[in-house]
Amino acid sequence: MTMTRYFEILQRDGAARIGKLLLKNVISTPYVLNTMDLHDIDNSSILDGGSLWSSVDPETDPKRLQQLRERCGENVLIILPHRSYPPDAPDDEVQKALPEDDHPLGGAIGITLRPGQPVAKSDMYVMEGAGCFENKARDMIRGMLAMKEAIPADTAVYVPDLALPENAAMLAYLGVDVVDTTRAIVSAYKDIYLTSAGSHYLDSMTELPCRCRHCADLDINELRSMEKKKRAQIIERHNVDALEAEMALARERIRNGTLREYVEGSCRNRPWLTAMLRLLDMEYTYMEEQAPIVRPRDMIATTGESLTRPEVVRFAKRVHERYSPPEADILVLLPCSAKKPYSISNSHYRFINAMGKYRKYVHEVIITSPLGIVPRELELTYPAANYDTTVTGYWDAEERKWVQGCLEQYLTKHSYSHIIAHVDGAYREICEAVSEKLGIEFTYTCQDGVTSPTSLGTLKRTLSDLTSGARKRHDPRQDLMRSIADYQFGSGAGKLIIPDGATIKAPFPKHQVFLNKEQIATLVPQYGIIALTVAGARRLLPEEEYIVTIDDFVPKGSILAPGITGADPQIRINDEVIVIGKRALCIGRALMSGREMQESSRGIAVDLRHVKKIH
Repeated sequence: MTMTRYFEILQRDGAARIGKLLLKNVISTPYVLNTMDLHDIDNSSILDGGSLWSSVDPETDPKRLQQLRERCGENVLIILPHRSYPPDAPDDEVQKALPEDDHPLGGAIGITLRPGQPVAKSDMYVMEGAGCFENKARDMIRGMLAMKEAIPADTAVYVPDLALPENAAMLAYLGVDVVDTTRAIVSAYKDIYLTSAGSHYLDSMTELPCRCRHCADLDINELRSMEKKKRAQIIERHNVDALEAEMALARERIRNGTLREYVEGSCRNRPWLTAMLRLLDMEYTYMEEQAPIVRPRDMIATTGESLTRPEVVRFAKRVHERYSPPEADILVLLPCSAKKPYSISNSHYRFINAMGKYRKYVHEVIITSPLGIVPRELELTYPAANYDTTVTGYWDAEERKWVQGCLEQYLTKHSYSHIIAHVDGAYREICEAVSEKLGIEFTYTCQDGVTSPTSLGTLKRTLSDLTSGARKRHDPRQDLMRSIADYQFGSGAGKLIIPDGATIKAPFPKHQVFLNKEQIATLVPQYGIIALTVAGARRLLPEEEYIVTIDDFVPKGSILAPGITGADPQIRINDEVIVIGKRALCIGRALMSGREMQESSRGIAVDLRHVKKIH
């Protein structure tokens, strides 16, 4: 399928993206399209072609189509055919899309996508009958995912007749690129005043909560007493401004990587939006593919939905599927701390001092919400060192169930001769539940607070009694680097990148790995991930994972999507990737998922750091 020439994605935050439509006037997305502009053939960059030719069959009216083409040129996007049908309209009554290679207009086009209809090439796809999905969270999620699966990754998505200030951020989070003002305008003529916190009938309001240019100097009684048409015009201007302001905020949230946090709060305004977020999180495959490996901001986890966001679930899955603990007979379970990484917190400083010389015999795992469990070796790795959560001392049932499940999974897969739980409160209750369920004995060392001298003394004495004859860990720094490599590149990668003969230099957290005096990897302390050198990349090549293949050229600085011939589908945004071609071996950071790299026709796919010519 031919990809778009008129839409380019510039930045991503999960499924949401900042992009631009390269039309007569360049349009930044997510974009609020004024519905009335769809019919302004002389000025608008996006037109609804359905009302501009015969409604019987566009192919039978070439004269009208030629006139449209001449007036619009190639820098206007034409939506064809008309998009006014509800999703349950009979197929034989719906105006069909033009054949893929036969549409008579030059330039950008948008087509209405109907479930089960063949997908023709297009620059923008319109979700048919989207307005029918209000208050139908399951239908909206099902429709959006079916649409995204059917179309190329780099094409724009237009959801008409649904956007309100209260749901604009959620639509952006779903991956919608264009909405319109239909609901804002219609609401105005029903005396409905829109805000980001919900919709309000004018006759039920005491004052106007907005201070925009249309409302600031207007008394609500004055507004009510106006002639209906004039009143509707004022409310319309406010409603449209409120919608555009909310979408501008969503765009800013996408740019700084915090749209998810905003949506978790704003979805509370309407139950169906909360349901949509929860249902969306159940679609883990769709959401995880688009969730970056690291973000530039801390992850704020303050709601129940934080437990199911893709970064949290992915961390837990990778700990279970990719992580291998160091060889140690004794496991010490510890509570988390507000300060990250845990080891620099006051409480963990005391734990470490108490363990003292016995620490080299034990493996440490931190119990926490929302991440479940964090092995000490991964405490730097995003999001373990980059989250903040509400601390009240109270854990709700969902938190307990999730964290308990993570600990159960871990102890089912990995066994120890002794398990010490230096925890109290809810942490201890979780440990007791896991101990009972799995039939594993835990030793508890906390009597009156985890940092009290009595508790720390008990921890030290217990370790003294248990470490006699226990296996000593070989090199904690090696364990740390191998664990991060496995988490990042897959199980087994750690021993390839950090073999037994490797030397680790520089203090924590800036470890550097050398083999035969050649540097092969560096720990990036900001995100707790490994950056490879070309020598390190060569050691991973046999695994054929996290590989991007390119044409026969030597890239400079970055690689555009059209130059990519293949990409590992497990690549995520901000992943460290290896780029290989006939003439070059490169290392860089992915700016698209692997699937997007293969489907996209525009945009930067990989930001390069090292380029090695192959002769």
